[in-house]
Amino acid sequence: MTIQIGDRLPEGTLAEFIELETAGCALGPNTFQVRDLAAGKKIVIFGLPGAYTPTCSAQHVPGYVQHAEALKAKGVDEIWCISVNDAFVMGAWGRDQKATGTVRMMADGNAAFSKALGLDADFSKHGMGTRSQRYSMLVEDGVVKGLNVETAGFEVSGAEKMLEQLG
Repeated sequence: MTIQIGDRLPEGTLAEFIELETAGCALGPNTFQVRDLAAGKKIVIFGLPGAYTPTCSAQHVPGYVQHAEALKAKGVDEIWCISVNDAFVMGAWGRDQKATGTVRMMADGNAAFSKALGLDADFSKHGMGTRSQRYSMLVEDGVVKGLNVETAGFEVSGAEKMLEQLG
């Protein structure tokens, strides 16, 4: 069943490649509990099929990087990009996209979190296995306040649409 507005985010873990070691976060891949990360924060999460794929690299991530300051001006604490890739790939892609320090590039390596959201997709016909659907959501203190799931193409999950919805 697909997550809905008003639902709490499911239990799950995501991994992030940490560029600079800080207290509590070692250099390299770190695994985080989603509920702990979301507690007390207003977060924009966007999911996409894969790192380095055409639409994801040309439009989806760049839009959130470009509009990050405007989103934060509307009260957003963090922006997460979730993809079914490993933390090393997400870290490298984040560097390529100039997203480091702006968008948290969160790895859902086995698609477990995407499946728990009900937002996984079968990309086997493209040789990619299980991936994430393309979506965006607004989450406040772990509760989904807004949800935009693409049915085809790239129309409702971009940063511009999220800004519009935040008013």
